[in-house]
Amino acid sequence: MIRLVAGLLVAVVTLALPAVLDDSALAVYILLGLAAIVTVGVSLLMGYAGQVSLGQGAFYAIGAYTAALLALNGVPPLVGLVAAPLVAAVSALVIGTPLLRLRGHHLAFATLAMQLILLSLAGQLEITGGDIGLQAIPQFGVGSYEMGSAPAYAYMTWAGLALVMLVTHNVITSRPGRALRALATSETAAASSGIPVGRYKLVVFALSAAFAGLAGGIYCFYTGYVAPGSFPVLISIQYIVMAVVGGLGTIWGAVVGAAAITLLVQGLNSLAALPGMPTYAPSVLSYAVYALVLILVVLFLPNGLLPAVAGRLSRKRGSPPVETR
Repeated sequence: MIRLVAGLLVAVVTLALPAVLDDSALAVYILLGLAAIVTVGVSLLMGYAGQVSLGQGAFYAIGAYTAALLALNGVPPLVGLVAAPLVAAVSALVIGTPLLRLRGHHLAFATLAMQLILLSLAGQLEITGGDIGLQAIPQFGVGSYEMGSAPAYAYMTWAGLALVMLVTHNVITSRPGRALRALATSETAAASSGIPVGRYKLVVFALSAAFAGLAGGIYCFYTGYVAPGSFPVLISIQYIVMAVVGGLGTIWGAVVGAAAITLLVQGLNSLAALPGMPTYAPSVLSYAVYALVLILVVLFLPNGLLPAVAGRLSRKRGSPPVETR
């Protein structure tokens, strides 16, 4: 009952906010939703499959460039939006086949290198617009309807997040989801139990990439512009911080973490824009705060914000811990 009431309350607030927020706050709200979409995939990949990826920003970029290139070449935007997660997933299958033979920090560094290579290629290829990027991307639309307002993109973003959360919930509550949890605990034990470890790792890697590709597709239509600078390496680190802060292996934890870090970053950007602050202040503050937040969470909230709050509320009521998935 509590979960139902909380879910309805979140849905009402989510639908009401685009109508009352001003333009700057609405932009943050949309970017928060896009970050949450990617972070849910990161939480699934790291929290359930135990695979560390520092390259989710690459799949975010693949989705954005896919949708942008198709739209600029006359393909209906809806087709481009559908193609964005599909191309990102296929790319993950191709890239993941050799990379997922690695483990731990080796896999993390390999996925980071993948994003660096992708950004380098995007900055040099003529088809992607080089360092200048792709501009004047058409607005998203279906048939004669064209989505030209920020509130419409907000609803679109959060509808995409709801879809991603539903898919993730269905995955983790299914038999393959239980196999993923076993895989995260011990790949050797999972393999000895008959679980096809390599195939499961590849599939969940592709699924998390598809989520990032969907977010990238929405992003390109919202901003009307994509370039290598839109997808810095820091963005992949940011997604991991969001997942860890909110609670790895939880769906709502990914949303909570995305909200906390996005609002924190906006506050730091406002601080860095104050008179007298050096030009490098935004990047320095971001890296410093990410490190500080990670240290504090690992020391005092090792399971993340949402599991910690849920556990404390359960102890106060004297009931079993609340399920936070």
